[in-house]
Amino acid sequence: MKKIPLVLLFIFSTILYVKGQKPGKIDSATQNLKPYRGYFNFYWDEKNGRILLEVDKFNTEFLYINSLPAGVGSNDLGLDRGQIGGNRVVKFIKSGHKVLLIQPNYDYRAISQNTNERKSVEEAFAQSVLWGFKIEAEENDKVLVNFTPFLLRDGHHLADKLAGADQGDYKVEDSRSAIYLPDTKNFPLNSEFEAIITLTGKAKPNAREIRSVTPDADAITVRMHHSFIQLPDSNYKPRRFDPRSGLYDVSYMDFATPIDEPIVKHLATRHRLEKKDPAAEMSEPKKPIVYYIDPGAPPLVKDALRQGASWWNQAFEAAGYKNAFRVEILPDTVDPMDIRYNIIQWIHRSTRGWSYGESITDPRTGEIIKGQVSLGSLRDRQDFLIAEGLLQPYEDGKPIDTTLMHIVFARLRQLAAHEVGHTLGLQHNFAASVNNRSSVMDYPSPLFSLKADGTVDLSKAYATGIGGWDKRVILYGYQDFAPGTNEDKALKDIISETLKQGYLYITDEDARPADGAHPQAHLWDNGVNAADELNRLMLIRKHLLDNFSEKAIRPGAPMAMLEEVLVPVYLLHRYQVEAASKMLGGLYYTYAIKNDGQTVTKLIAPAEQWKAFGALMSTLSPDALALPEKLIEKIPPRPDGYPRTRELFKSRTGLTFDPMAAAESAAGTTIEFMLNPQRAERLVEYKSRDNTQPGLIPVIDKLVAQTWKAPQQAGYKGELQRLVNGLVLKQLLTLTADPQAAESVRGIALMEIDGLKKWMQVRLNIAPGEEKASLLFGLSQIEAFNKNPDQFKPAPVLIMPDGSPIGD
Repeated sequence: MKKIPLVLLFIFSTILYVKGQKPGKIDSATQNLKPYRGYFNFYWDEKNGRILLEVDKFNTEFLYINSLPAGVGSNDLGLDRGQIGGNRVVKFIKSGHKVLLIQPNYDYRAISQNTNERKSVEEAFAQSVLWGFKIEAEENDKVLVNFTPFLLRDGHHLADKLAGADQGDYKVEDSRSAIYLPDTKNFPLNSEFEAIITLTGKAKPNAREIRSVTPDADAITVRMHHSFIQLPDSNYKPRRFDPRSGLYDVSYMDFATPIDEPIVKHLATRHRLEKKDPAAEMSEPKKPIVYYIDPGAPPLVKDALRQGASWWNQAFEAAGYKNAFRVEILPDTVDPMDIRYNIIQWIHRSTRGWSYGESITDPRTGEIIKGQVSLGSLRDRQDFLIAEGLLQPYEDGKPIDTTLMHIVFARLRQLAAHEVGHTLGLQHNFAASVNNRSSVMDYPSPLFSLKADGTVDLSKAYATGIGGWDKRVILYGYQDFAPGTNEDKALKDIISETLKQGYLYITDEDARPADGAHPQAHLWDNGVNAADELNRLMLIRKHLLDNFSEKAIRPGAPMAMLEEVLVPVYLLHRYQVEAASKMLGGLYYTYAIKNDGQTVTKLIAPAEQWKAFGALMSTLSPDALALPEKLIEKIPPRPDGYPRTRELFKSRTGLTFDPMAAAESAAGTTIEFMLNPQRAERLVEYKSRDNTQPGLIPVIDKLVAQTWKAPQQAGYKGELQRLVNGLVLKQLLTLTADPQAAESVRGIALMEIDGLKKWMQVRLNIAPGEEKASLLFGLSQIEAFNKNPDQFKPAPVLIMPDGSPIGD
């Protein structure tokens, strides 16, 4: 073994001594760096591209928010500009030479004066250390840490989201990531940091979404933002949440709760708003709620957004506030990242998509600290497209109908009000359309009718102003009660009065189309009765299709563009079909509280269900599915430069327009809703409880009788009839093969298939050409299923062009 020279031992010991030294002073470490003074002081090291953060608040909780100020631009991937990540309460703690950023667990608490009781809950559940920092310098009670690695990570979990969307495997590439200084700023109540983040990897060959919005799908560059925000003071008074109120809530388990009370606590989410004089019927607020509109929106759009968002002042006035809610254009002197400002931003994507109303909320109390609205800029163009189809305004020698733009801005006003409503704490109310469009928190379908001359009347397309339901929600969430008022009783009285006024409130999951059951809660529908409205809409649709022409497209547009405008007209009934289908095997119910007088549940009258069945069947008739021959002849294959898109009908005929495919997508959707597995099981259950209910067997019997067993038509309409027949069989086979469907449902579907098979075998002997071919193919499908039911998968039905607003 060789001896180590004495000089090397001296060098090693010197290095170890230097490494073991205490960190230097903060002033010395930052003397040549650019300071940013604010909530957390930090310093920019231009030479090394670093941010050094000065931590002077240990064991002091604050709010940490990550967001995506420059996004991916795909609605499908959901990684939009301005998207807010989680709201986390965090704090810094120091241990030796390390500083940890830790997130306490506020899902489990003990609201108690007993320190040991609080400690026992805190120690019972895991917390999360989000990051560890090495101390670079230290002075008194302050330390300096290198904040850069924290900022240059994938804080928004883009890689996970892209992998989950089957786009590819990615990770952050450090050499292509850096601090983004223009949006790294400091304010008295919040410190803001931003970084350019590049994720590299290999996009999958079928990763259409990410390839469509990036110059190089193997290198995705976005910006990620991080906000450290001072938590509000303790003067905010949380408000009890009521599931009938229409507000969002935050919830947690309180282990200090007496055994005879619910352990899960719910608090309503809302902004802090207080009257100057709580005893006055009408009072100005101590501090108004102000929203600021993105100055990057086009001028006319800004006007529409300001008008629509300002409607909320009507609700606050009804709650006794004067000038409590204002909407202004964001001044150049105001930074939208400043936590003190609520923002309405206008965002762009490659496709039309959802708009969002999000909030930065104190998870401890439910207090909304900042509202942020993101409005998709292509939504107005979709409304313009729908109006073109309804009005067909491009007639040679005549001026273009100004109603087109009126409809667009009427919708934008409603959209702004809707999304701002979310940031005020309001949930959706998808039952508002049955009560005279009583809420902007519904999804509105344009309401129109036919005039005597056959033109479309759009004068009442969208409602104007805040609805009656919205005013009741604001009253519950924001009423400032006079001193000495029993607040619990006052809040209960507000809910009682709301119920007396006849408002119905049903929100998200209960209104979705696939397995929803409520007969009056739907998205994008109109009318008190869904079946009646579907029948009305089908009559208007027929008139529009019978008269559809090139007047629906601009002068100079390729004739193939007729298909773009045709899609929303041909599928004018798509959402009303969803609504009517929920009457079949549906259930009326409310979010009732014990003894509040509401109807808890009620089966739908059999006559109403059969009416809905009839309305749905009318959409499957050849007359409803057929397009006029003169219209089909006017839609040629796409010219160069105008490729087919997801907004168009699918095609089985190559380059040519395929009217059969359009019919397949519409009819297939109706049948899928009618024979939804959950709906089918409800039909079975309700029939067992009440023999007057329709039941699954009679529904399938009538469906088969009016399709397969109906007199066969000739020509184009006969082909449409056979198309529908095949779709009915395909859905019955799918239902039978579905392992998630109830066995009773699968058994009934199997029995119906067997009965249909026997009828088909008899009919085969007398059927003419095309019908015989259809019967033979149907029998072959049944045979394939019978041979191997576990492996049987019928060919997928062509889907409709993207819908509400895209992708689903």
